[in-house]
Amino acid sequence: MSEEANKEEQNKGGYSADSIQALEGMEHVRMRPSMYIGDVGVRGLHHLVYEVVDNSIDEAMGGHCDEIKVTINEDNSITTEDNGRGIPVDIHKKEGVSALEVVMTKIGAGGKFDKDSYKVSGGLHGVGVSCVNALSKHLKATVHRDGKIWEQEYSKGKALYPVKSVGETDVKGTIVTFTPDETIFTQTVEYSYETLANRMRELAYLNKGVAITLTDRRQKDEESESGFVSERFFSEEGLKEFIKFLDGNREPLIRSVISMEGEKNDIPVEVAMVYNTSYTENLHSYVNNINTHEGGTHLSGFRRGLTSTLKKYADASGMLEKLKFEVQGDDFREGLTAIVSVKVSEPQFEGQTKTKLGNREVSSAVSQAVSEMLSNYLEENPDDAKTIVQKVILAAQARHAATKAREMVQRKTVMSIGGLPGKLSDCSEQDPTLCEVFLVEGDSAGGTAKQGRDRNFQAILPLRGKILNVEKAMTHKVFENEEIKNIYTALGVTIGTEDDSKALNLEKLRYHKVVIMCDADVDGSHIETLILTFFFRYMRELIEGGHVYIATPPLYLVKKGNKKRYAWSDKERDEIAATFNGSVGIQRYKGLGEMNAEQLWDTTMNPEFRTLRQITIDNATETDRVFSMLMGDEVPPRREFIEKNAVYANIDA
Repeated sequence: MSEEANKEEQNKGGYSADSIQALEGMEHVRMRPSMYIGDVGVRGLHHLVYEVVDNSIDEAMGGHCDEIKVTINEDNSITTEDNGRGIPVDIHKKEGVSALEVVMTKIGAGGKFDKDSYKVSGGLHGVGVSCVNALSKHLKATVHRDGKIWEQEYSKGKALYPVKSVGETDVKGTIVTFTPDETIFTQTVEYSYETLANRMRELAYLNKGVAITLTDRRQKDEESESGFVSERFFSEEGLKEFIKFLDGNREPLIRSVISMEGEKNDIPVEVAMVYNTSYTENLHSYVNNINTHEGGTHLSGFRRGLTSTLKKYADASGMLEKLKFEVQGDDFREGLTAIVSVKVSEPQFEGQTKTKLGNREVSSAVSQAVSEMLSNYLEENPDDAKTIVQKVILAAQARHAATKAREMVQRKTVMSIGGLPGKLSDCSEQDPTLCEVFLVEGDSAGGTAKQGRDRNFQAILPLRGKILNVEKAMTHKVFENEEIKNIYTALGVTIGTEDDSKALNLEKLRYHKVVIMCDADVDGSHIETLILTFFFRYMRELIEGGHVYIATPPLYLVKKGNKKRYAWSDKERDEIAATFNGSVGIQRYKGLGEMNAEQLWDTTMNPEFRTLRQITIDNATETDRVFSMLMGDEVPPRREFIEKNAVYANIDA
């Protein structure tokens, strides 16, 4: 393309070499990858795919792309393909090489930094495809643009040859295939189909009209058109469909999803919400397709618009007259599932993990949009409006009762060491960062754990039986539950206010490792799930802070003479038995209580040899959906989930 033509396209808001700005070098990426992608474990590995797909989504948001294909290849390499404009390949004036090479080899380079190319961009929050290139042992970029096919390959971020034309074409788009570098991702380079499917599904709902196909060439499926496991994610209704998907396991309170899409103060806003019969509030927010799980101004705008509009309607209806106390914001959100999605040209992110929106102008835009949407719905659907207000009144009455229960927990928590639960065997170390507490199933296993632990830094809190299923319980019942009160008190955390995301005061956390230790059987797994449901609904900050773990006790002890080894799976048991040769003795542990204190220390509690599984939330919306399905009232979806995953389950006869 000539310089004059390049300028002309630029003036028209085109997408050319000069749209690409190189911000800084990428020398540190391979040396300190966690600074750029969070970690080099499973999460960081999948983040590479999201970065490349972000580029295609940016094209889609600009109206240039409606088809994206993602393929997990047999060797765990990833191929992404879109029908966008294709990355520019002409010479970049400042860098003196093809714009494609600049995008692929300069950290932070890309058209999204040029306002004429992209009005909004999801990738602004990320680090760009150049980072993916740096952390891949091989990457190949193929661009269909201007009637030609252009190509360049790279190794560990460095170009192997200049961009070259390899043929002609009548289509447009970009294809990127990359293989993660196993010297960087030492834990695993194996991609999870489910993890990628959850994110692709989410992106399809957030960008209606864009089809995203995910194919796994590692798994054959004769019924699929491609012959491999494959799913096509496409949404015509966007967030409205997303809400139906998320709330599919809950009993609806009103007949239809309340939704709106429009622009307020030049900010595109999309909102969908519905009420159900549960007692939990589930708000999910996005900025430019990024899940802002710490909330921000768009979420506070949603809350303000919802509360003021509903309160105004409820006051006018006269239904609140008999209440002896004021209705609060939380009462309007009990049993509410909502998604707020905004597109912001220059988002400002704050918070611990940079996922909290700080742009003040967004708050009023969302508040206005929600107020208009809800006012219209309440006016047009008087029966639903009455049902919602009745739910609000019940929530207010329950909150009033919960406040007293909450105050009891609070008083007990702030007491001195004498106020700790009687069953808690505390540790002597005073530094919380060095301390860990084991939540142990049953008094018997608790007694063994107390004998086997290191008293310096390990505390034990036995739990009596199965704790309350908080998914089905009203809030005041949760705070009145003895086992849950003991957990709050032992951890030392205060509950705080209900209105903000600061519901849990982690500054007072007495142990920085909270380890759930249950039997390796069906009952143990159920108790683990009950505790995790409680943590997710009432102590999510604990999980997000990386403080929650699950212990993994062994399933078998394999013995021959004086030799003994532990096994955590049937396969490992058989492999150990084979190495011992001849007849061996195999003991199956049905519970923690069957191990003596020394065995429990050696296998499950000793930091030198144990394996702890850290609980993380990779996708908050999917986690919300799964917990509501597993622990809620609806049986069919739970049965379907168990049948689908039965191959992974260990069900005792």
